[in-house]
Amino acid sequence: MALSRTEREQFLAEPHVAALAVNAGAEGDRAPLAVPIWYQYAPGGDIWIMTGRDSRKADLIRAADRFTLMVDRLEPTIRYVSVEGPVISTVPATREQLVEISARYLPADKVEGYVDFAWKEHGEQLVIHMRPQRWVSSDLGNV
Repeated sequence: MALSRTEREQFLAEPHVAALAVNAGAEGDRAPLAVPIWYQYAPGGDIWIMTGRDSRKADLIRAADRFTLMVDRLEPTIRYVSVEGPVISTVPATREQLVEISARYLPADKVEGYVDFAWKEHGEQLVIHMRPQRWVSSDLGNV
């Protein structure tokens, strides 16, 4: 059963690790790139992700100018949301954004150490904003 707009937006706002997919067609006969990624979202807003400025993911997103995120869970019911849309901005990441997204996924006592490490070791990062345009969602119930 498809989720209502409110249900799908609330589900996407939960801290799931997303599967990001982006067209890799410009590279010849390769399938789309699909990788796990942290993301940030609040109901009714845009989605943002953070990735390395010179990463393959960033290059493919720049070329395609859009991407898809899919999140799912298995309990208490099998539920998923997939959202696709255009890139609306790409800006250099700030340390504050790294703290925000890290705090979404990590225990509070691990955030500062991770942020210190990532800010020094991961190289220049970008924040890419996507406007949700097409949604696919379902709650398949209990199995």
